[in-house]
Amino acid sequence: MEIDYQPDDSAVSLFEEDCINHMKDMRLEAEAVVNDVLFAVAKMFVSSNLESGLDVAYINVETREGNRYCLELNEAGLRVVGYAFDQVDESLSTQYHETVYSLLDTLSPDYRKAFGNALLQRLERLQQNGQ
Repeated sequence: MEIDYQPDDSAVSLFEEDCINHMKDMRLEAEAVVNDVLFAVAKMFVSSNLESGLDVAYINVETREGNRYCLELNEAGLRVVGYAFDQVDESLSTQYHETVYSLLDTLSPDYRKAFGNALLQRLERLQQNGQ
């Protein structure tokens, strides 16, 4: 007995759609990173001059100490790619960090203090609300 099998086009398109939906749009990820730590830096924003996409985005950050960096965000994590806003220096081979917290912790002692203070304040509020 012979059975002809015709692949269902809808199954293929559902698979492709599922793959696309699971790919991260790095610009959206970058916006989330900025919103998460903006309170602990002087300035931070997603670059509008450097092209972002599904696989990479660039974030400009100025620490509370006044140091400026251009960060690259991709699937490997975050790393410094320049020492000025919107600057990508291809010769830099800086370390990737899994989180923005780890990266900023290495770059800015004042970030570390601001983050610690914010955490302490949040814990104090939780304690007050719990009593």
